[in-house]
Amino acid sequence: MSTAVVRWIAGPVLRATASGPFALREAVRIGDAALLGEIVRIDGDEIVAQVYEDTTGLRPGSLVEGDGLPLAIRLGPGLLGRIFDGLLRPLPGADLAFVKPGVRRASAGSFAFTPRIAPGDVVRGGMVIGEAMAQGGIVQRILAPPDAAGEAIAVAAAGEHADDAVIAAVRDDEGRERPLAMTHLWPVRVPRPVAARLGSRVPLVTGQRILDSLFPVARGGRAAIPGGFGTGKTVLLEALAKGCDADVIVYLGCGERGNEMAGVLDEFPQLADARTGRPLMERTVIIANTSNMPVAAREASIYSAVTVAEYFRDQGLHVALMADSTSRWAEALREVSGRFGELPGEGGYPAYLSSRLADFYERAAAVEPLAGGTGSVTIIGAISPPSGDFSEPVTSHTKRFVKAFWALDVKRAQARFYPAINPLQSYAEDAREFAPWWASEGNGNWLALRRRFLTLLDEEARLERMARIIGKDAMPVRQQLTLVCAGLVNDAFLRQSAFSDNDRVCAPARQAAMMRILDRFFDLAEDALARGVHPSDIAQMKCVRLLQRLGEDVADGDLARFGALDESLEREFAALAAAEEPDAARR
Repeated sequence: MSTAVVRWIAGPVLRATASGPFALREAVRIGDAALLGEIVRIDGDEIVAQVYEDTTGLRPGSLVEGDGLPLAIRLGPGLLGRIFDGLLRPLPGADLAFVKPGVRRASAGSFAFTPRIAPGDVVRGGMVIGEAMAQGGIVQRILAPPDAAGEAIAVAAAGEHADDAVIAAVRDDEGRERPLAMTHLWPVRVPRPVAARLGSRVPLVTGQRILDSLFPVARGGRAAIPGGFGTGKTVLLEALAKGCDADVIVYLGCGERGNEMAGVLDEFPQLADARTGRPLMERTVIIANTSNMPVAAREASIYSAVTVAEYFRDQGLHVALMADSTSRWAEALREVSGRFGELPGEGGYPAYLSSRLADFYERAAAVEPLAGGTGSVTIIGAISPPSGDFSEPVTSHTKRFVKAFWALDVKRAQARFYPAINPLQSYAEDAREFAPWWASEGNGNWLALRRRFLTLLDEEARLERMARIIGKDAMPVRQQLTLVCAGLVNDAFLRQSAFSDNDRVCAPARQAAMMRILDRFFDLAEDALARGVHPSDIAQMKCVRLLQRLGEDVADGDLARFGALDESLEREFAALAAAEEPDAARR
């Protein structure tokens, strides 16, 4: 074990004189309290380390001891349903109390273990060696560490075992024996290996119409949610965590205000999973690193979160990682970089900001795990650009690495239009790839409908600028009808209440039905306009009010009502056209 003596301290950064060899990114323990740190620079016999805990009271002369291993977290069946800090140390409770200094990781208890190998079997890295019953009766696969391989020489019998107890042993080709537990360590900055990375033509279903139908993200893809203060980033991320179709949710509160995270920790345990009826928390891992926690730990928290997501991915599960927010992580990176004395780049951020963002987002993927099957990690990161400026470094660099960009708009949020996603600033680069999936969901015309909705919204923005100058009544009737139809897209389809029992989550089948009936309304409205019906008469039709309340009034299991509503549209437009014909003849 190498040691060093502290000679200089500045906040979370220290310099020490080493008396033995250290490795870059090696984990270290500092002082009498064994504070956790990591080597970030080596210059001869001087080492520079960042400390992930409060350094108050640390002084020159304190001892630094190396672990001989990189900074790592322990992965196992005791993760689901629990709350951790940024270094995956369990928090004492939902009150965001701090972890005691020097605490590494406590055992999660015992689990019912069922072996899936026997003595004499060949064990490969990442393969399934058993199963364990986690909280709520969820069965989890127990994986051999990716770097473990050999012949099984001992396997524990089925029954209750502590998660850190030895449940198997393997002997490699050189005769070395290695004990295996239900848990194992993995370095947070090293992506876990996979058999193959796969393409994905299946979207992550979020339950939010504007995202699923207009700006979808692939299962195993990457999305960003930039937005200024008060635009609803945290609420939207919580809605996605509650409503998306991922098997496991990893929710990371990175540098957010403590009261917001306290609300998340209070609400999640009370939520019911719409798919199973059981508590949603049973398939959720929450990592909380609030703004008043040590700043260096915030920098490491996103790597801890994505490593946890990869662990569940390797079990053949689909994981959604919600990171709120990467701007606070970048601010921590900037603060620690300043302590190192590094030259600042754009916006004061370190020059390696872009590469660190790439390291994080590129770990999202749909893959074939070492254990076989398929799994995925979808990363959705919130960004908090100062003053809502999307040209600032974190947002502009993030756009290079994501395929879906969901821009939140201050004006929409101020108008209480939620989710406040601006459809003219948002995009999904691989939306066309999901057309076959939508066809399998009964919406074979999805691309054409999506194009029509976006075209209407684009024309609305242009026409509203004109209307502010000359007034809507002075505009040609076709342009007035465009404004009516675009307004219906906004009110009936894009607006979605997170507090409505029916509308907080919208299944793909209901989204498809809503798109089709709105498209039918647009066609009938254009026919009526050609027959001389004025757009103001179309806007006052009874069916318009019914369409505006589709999300609130029609539940996912009540799609038969769309057929009746379609017939009602036909009758009302026919009656409107019939009433217009005598007036046209008199004129």
